[in-house]
Amino acid sequence: MRTAYYISDGTAITAEVFGHALLSLFTLEFKHITIPFVETVEQAQQVINKIAVSFQDDQQRPLVFYTIVNVEVRKIVAKSVGINYNFLDQFVAPLEKVLGIPSKPEKHRTHSIHEKTYDIRIEAVNYALANDDGSNLKDYNEADIVLVGVSRSGKTPTSLYLALQYGIKAANYPFTEDDMGDVLKMPPALKHFKGKLFGLTIEAERLHQIRSERRANSRYASLAQCRLELREVENLYRKEKIPFLNSTYFSIEEISAKILAQTGLQRRKY
Repeated sequence: MRTAYYISDGTAITAEVFGHALLSLFTLEFKHITIPFVETVEQAQQVINKIAVSFQDDQQRPLVFYTIVNVEVRKIVAKSVGINYNFLDQFVAPLEKVLGIPSKPEKHRTHSIHEKTYDIRIEAVNYALANDDGSNLKDYNEADIVLVGVSRSGKTPTSLYLALQYGIKAANYPFTEDDMGDVLKMPPALKHFKGKLFGLTIEAERLHQIRSERRANSRYASLAQCRLELREVENLYRKEKIPFLNSTYFSIEEISAKILAQTGLQRRKY
């Protein structure tokens, strides 16, 4: 198995994102190693020694994806026995030419407490936690979006991801068995915020599986109950013209991206 390194003098998140995106195009298994905060010559030398050991062990040159601002450190990492990909070299020079100004590289600018959207994202995360599961309806006027759906359809993790990744204030409200009655109607608490609602649904079999992991052999987890609740919420979505998404086959990242695409919500973090 070939090893892939992601190296940076910062968090290495950028190197990871670029590297993983490229490697996802290939149907191969990789051993992934991330090394952040390589900020000194000594640390850089330790890194290339580690890469050399991987080469000896695997008998294949490791793939090395790196974003390093410090020129001296970058030159050392570039000498590794791996197959080296410097993302900054690939893109910065062409951009300087197009924009007509030189770049001003600076460590920790992208992913640090000094990054200008940091406070916005932290505030959004706090909001998502305080408004999880319909616990604080009085603050819905501050919400950018209110996710609705049955229990375990992905509302909470999606709310938190939207907050942390994009600085979006996302509340969420669960439709429970108590809401169903003869037919599910729009809860009075949500009527005023109808324009902010976005529904999540999921296939009954998948919901049954997820709920069974929490409450095995319960009515809550039964396939019949899952089908009933999903039928009711999807009928409500259609009746009230609430946009919705089936989350069954999507990751949290994909669900969030699809929500942004459908709603046109403004990201506060890129």
